[in-house]
Amino acid sequence: MKAWQYHEYGSVDVLKLASNVPVPEINDDQVLVKVVAAALNPVDYRRRFGQMKAADPPLPVIPGLDVAGVVVKIGSKVKHLKEGDEVYGDVNEKALDKPTQLGTLAEYVPVDEKLLALKPKNLDFIEAAALPLAIETAYEGLEKAKFTEGQSILVLNGAGGVGSFAIQLAKHVFGASKVAATSSTKKLELLRSLGADLAIDYTKEKFENLPDKYDVVYDAIGQPEEAVKAVKEGGCAVSITDFEKPIPPPGFGFVLTSNGSMLTKLNPYLESGKVKPLLDPKTPFPFEKVKEAFTYLESHRATGKIVIYPIP
Repeated sequence: MKAWQYHEYGSVDVLKLASNVPVPEINDDQVLVKVVAAALNPVDYRRRFGQMKAADPPLPVIPGLDVAGVVVKIGSKVKHLKEGDEVYGDVNEKALDKPTQLGTLAEYVPVDEKLLALKPKNLDFIEAAALPLAIETAYEGLEKAKFTEGQSILVLNGAGGVGSFAIQLAKHVFGASKVAATSSTKKLELLRSLGADLAIDYTKEKFENLPDKYDVVYDAIGQPEEAVKAVKEGGCAVSITDFEKPIPPPGFGFVLTSNGSMLTKLNPYLESGKVKPLLDPKTPFPFEKVKEAFTYLESHRATGKIVIYPIP
C-alpha cells in the first residue's frame, strides 16, 4: 500500500511517500479501515520533531490520528462493526502514551473497534475526518472542567480545531449561558457564527484585563498564566497544552483519552447540524501534497482543520 512515513525525526522533509508498505495485520479486537480521508493535528508534527520520543514506537512511523473510511476486515472479537461500515475516529487511544506506529496517512489502517463510531449520515468523509481528535478533546475538556448548563465560558483560540468545537459544544450541548472566545480581527465573525456571544480580538484587547470573568476558561492555544486570570471565583481553567506550559491553579491540564462512544454520543448533534466541523478554506489537500499540508499547519495560519483527501 501507499503510505507516508518518516524514518528519522526532523522537519517536514523527513516525510517520504512509500508505495510498497505491507497492508497491516489486525488484532482480534480491531478492524482494518480503508482510509478515505485523514486529518492533521499539531501532535502529528510534534511527534515528527521528536518532542515525544520517550513514548514513541520504533521508527519508521506512519503519522496521522484522525480517520474517516470504510471497514474492510474485522477481527474475531469485534462485536458492533461489520465490513462495509462507514466509520470515523481517532486511531490512538492516548496520543502521548504509547502512540501508534501505524497512522492514517496510508491506504489502510488497523483500529481498535472501541475507538470508532459510525460516520454521521449527513457528513461526507472529508467533514467526518475533521472531527475525532478535536471534538473529543473539546468535549472531554468541558467534562473534566465539570461545565454545566447556565455557566459561562471563555475559549482561547476559538477559530482553531479544538476551540471551534469547544464553542459549539458549550453552547449547543452543555447549555452555556454565555460563550466568549478570542481570535484575530478577521475571524471574529466566524466566532459569532459558531455560537460565541462575545468575540474578543486578541490583537486589540488583552482578555485577562477585561472586567468579565468566567466559570471556565478553555485554553486551546497555550496561554495558561493569562487564562487563570480570567476565571471567576470558584471556577477553573482547562488546558490542552499543559505538557508544554504548566498551568497554575485554578487550572489543570489533560491529555485526551479517545473512544468511539463519545463520538456516538455526539452524532445526534452532528446529524442535526447543531454542531459542525470547521474546515480550513485550503482543505482538502491531495495525498501527494501531505508535505505542503504539514507546512501550512505548522505556519499556524489555518482556520479549522486540514484534511487529506482523496487517499488512493
